[in-house]
Amino acid sequence: MTKKQAAAAPTKVGITLGHVVSAAFDVLDRSGVAKLSTRAIAAELGVSMNTVMWHIRTKDRLLETMAEAVLGEVDLEDLPEHWHDQAAELLSRLRQAMLSHRDGALLIAGTFPAEPQTLAFTDRLLTALLHGCPTRRTAAWTAWNLFYFTLGLVQEEQAAPADDRDRLRAHVTERHLPGLHAALEDFMSVDFEARFRFGIGQILHSAATEAAPGH
Repeated sequence: MTKKQAAAAPTKVGITLGHVVSAAFDVLDRSGVAKLSTRAIAAELGVSMNTVMWHIRTKDRLLETMAEAVLGEVDLEDLPEHWHDQAAELLSRLRQAMLSHRDGALLIAGTFPAEPQTLAFTDRLLTALLHGCPTRRTAAWTAWNLFYFTLGLVQEEQAAPADDRDRLRAHVTERHLPGLHAALEDFMSVDFEARFRFGIGQILHSAATEAAPGH
């Protein structure tokens, strides 16, 4: 279920899981994951907390349902022909889906719901990787490497306060940290698009040429 599939104007009678998820995204996009709570969702819908809990059962289940909705926003059709380009495009679309929601990467971190949209994305990615990787294990482990690289970089991009970089500059001197000092500006680069494409390309190049270790 995606956010678009949820009804836009629920009434207090007839609240569905779709309404709860839609309201949860409204809270997330307005206030961030730290403010995402049963109480906030209930207030958004104008219902009791018990009504919300009846649908989501637990906070973990809510996060899994929302993560599944974000994966549902990733278009799995009209992909490039070559396996390398297919994998890169899938991760690019996943990145954009996470970036379209405030704290989207934090929302997904730590979840892997066995739900249709998440499984379909994973299947499509592995299908591409199986065409280019030397072994099935390489394809499977590369899928995780690609996912966690994308997740981590989007988390940085969505956090990324400028003053953190200023504080880092103040503490890095050539005398005490020569390696970090020499590469500091590139190390702190906020060209996330270029960093993403470089990192994905680097992982895929390695996956095509280096097999994962055997049992």
